[in-house]
Amino acid sequence: MRSEIGLCIKAVVLLAGVSAGSVMMGAPVPVQTFQTSAGAVEITPIFHASVMIKAGDDTIYVDPAPPANISGLKPGGLILITDIHGDHLNPADISALSDDKTEIIAPAAVQATVKSAKTIANGESTQWHKWKISAVPMYNLHNTMPNGTPFHPKGRGNGYVLTYGGKNFYFAGDTEGTPEMRELKNIDVAFIPMNLPYTMTPEDAADAVKAFKPKVVIPYHFRGQDVQKFATALQGTGIEVRILDWYSNTAPGAQPAQGPPPSTH
Repeated sequence: MRSEIGLCIKAVVLLAGVSAGSVMMGAPVPVQTFQTSAGAVEITPIFHASVMIKAGDDTIYVDPAPPANISGLKPGGLILITDIHGDHLNPADISALSDDKTEIIAPAAVQATVKSAKTIANGESTQWHKWKISAVPMYNLHNTMPNGTPFHPKGRGNGYVLTYGGKNFYFAGDTEGTPEMRELKNIDVAFIPMNLPYTMTPEDAADAVKAFKPKVVIPYHFRGQDVQKFATALQGTGIEVRILDWYSNTAPGAQPAQGPPPSTH
């Protein structure tokens, strides 16, 4: 009982914004607020890999897709898409979160489905309002489909580093711990996937994070994985780990999210 009370106290302290290389666990999904020289950036998990970002008058969505409950969310000024798979790319959700002023930025492979998307390739950057958006390669090093083809070939999808007010926010997309990830510098907040066979194990994800040392790391896209293993592997590194609930916000009547079959993911 004493240890359970201690864990509860730690969770409450973290929710109050006090952290010291600790772990946030077992709480309702709060807005994650980060201060920058241009004002606060608020990041809200929606579901799985779907995220809402707010700063000033800007609203950005990353990878809106079912079965996320997006009811009541207002259209965004920008939508970022990382890849072609259905848990990242969904035309209906994109339409629901768009108006006539919404811009869409995505890799070229997405443009076959979303004709209005502005394309950006690995290694390229673009500017949107006060945001610099840099595309980072996301791909498999080892994990492949039965025919030997990577689930995510190099060059098809984008991770993104979003820079705002001097702070860098990294959304890795579906990837393993690539050399490009490991070489990142000055990342303030990183969103890192971990689920087999499509990306990597929690232990491999922690090993990659140790290489580029973000100030804060938040696991996402982790259905079915033990993210506590990820947090444990990062103890003592000085990297703050925040474990959030990414899987309760489903649309009414939606079926539980399932990983796509190996032939399509």
